[in-house]
Amino acid sequence: MLKKIINSLLAILICALSFSCDYQALYYQYQVIDHSAWGKDKVYYFTFMVTDNSIPYDITLDIRNSNKYPYQNLWLFCNEEPPVGEMQKDTIECMLADEFGKWYGSGISLYESSFPIRQNYRFANPGQYTFCFRQGMRDSLIIGIQEIGLRVVPANVPSGLHPDE
Repeated sequence: MLKKIINSLLAILICALSFSCDYQALYYQYQVIDHSAWGKDKVYYFTFMVTDNSIPYDITLDIRNSNKYPYQNLWLFCNEEPPVGEMQKDTIECMLADEFGKWYGSGISLYESSFPIRQNYRFANPGQYTFCFRQGMRDSLIIGIQEIGLRVVPANVPSGLHPDE
């Protein structure tokens, strides 16, 4: 009986220790979209420092939208400005709803969705990096996007253990 209790306590201790690790995000920031209306020329910047470029990271874009967003998807132009070398440009399609208008993100009237930008990514050099995003929709002004966020966390962290998840 005592052996069962000791084994149970040991199992609980191991679980507690493995889930109590503090996985710190290198960067995690949201920016509010001005008046929930995103003009075609408005660019949102996220700047952070990379000190150890030997660690792989997962880079995720988070979007918070309301029911007022009129489309199923959101096209974004993304630029990555490294401390050394040329700027990298990309176009990202974020699917926010299915073909019937049901939002994919979690929430009730404000929906949050996450989109991986880079996975298991190693920054080429230490230094300051800037990611910037501009909406790439056909409309010059889109409504219903409340906030966008950028999250940079060490790769290979078990799901659910990222900060603020």
